[in-house]
Amino acid sequence: MKLSEYVEYDATGLGSLVHAGEVTPLELTRLAREAHDEVNPRINAVIEFYEDAETVAGANGGLFHGVPFLRKDIGATEAGRLQEKGSRLFKGCRPDTDSYFFRRAREAGLRTLGRTTTPELGSTVMTETFLQGITGNPWDLERSAGGSSGGAAAAVAAGITPIAHGSDGGGSIRIPASWCGLVALNPSRGRVSGGPNSQDASYGRSREFVLCRTVRDMAAALDVFSGPHAGDPFIIVQPNRPYLEELSQPLALCASGWRERVGARSNSSRKSCTLSGGRPHFSRKWGI
Repeated sequence: MKLSEYVEYDATGLGSLVHAGEVTPLELTRLAREAHDEVNPRINAVIEFYEDAETVAGANGGLFHGVPFLRKDIGATEAGRLQEKGSRLFKGCRPDTDSYFFRRAREAGLRTLGRTTTPELGSTVMTETFLQGITGNPWDLERSAGGSSGGAAAAVAAGITPIAHGSDGGGSIRIPASWCGLVALNPSRGRVSGGPNSQDASYGRSREFVLCRTVRDMAAALDVFSGPHAGDPFIIVQPNRPYLEELSQPLALCASGWRERVGARSNSSRKSCTLSGGRPHFSRKWGI
């Protein structure tokens, strides 16, 4: 697979190719590294692409078999990996416990290859810190990617990975997703466990989830990460069927309208930096 092909797939599509034997998890990891090396120096979205990324473990199967994934540098933890929370106060911090979130990620076949930028302690909607610098928006490098999951949003929008971890208590997934042209939501309280060490984050207001590029990836991610664990303080009704199946259900008729041009203006003078289709087309611009 070429990089120009890799960046056109969503996470579900890449997982299907691995299941079919058309590409291997190792090939996808190498492509993610190549994409990172091309784009990240311009957008500063990924703090660390793991040196041992090519040997990162994941289930030999699952909805996202072999799909590259990134972890926001605050919230859900990976045992032994750096988590500095965008703050000099936490420089060098390495949690010793895997979160339930990343246990589920591995079981679903995701390969977590690195960590993304966040504002200090996830406290603002602009991803810029003394520790890690400023994260740019791949659509327009002179604008912000938002926050606090700004590094995750910029990485996915630029085509480094098709899906990435984020967290949200007051818009920290939704804001950068909207600014970077992605699909995202903050799941209902009790839908995704924060355990074992952060099951009641912000009194249940803050939750772990993902940012991605397609609705089917969002539905698949809900299937992967939803479900209770021992010690969870909140109980929520579980779905009657997988969220992916909901995509094939008929919709009620509704009235809709569309205005083709509302104050549109050319953005040809803007500097953009992405690798993938459906967004500013890095691959066409630089011939990747």
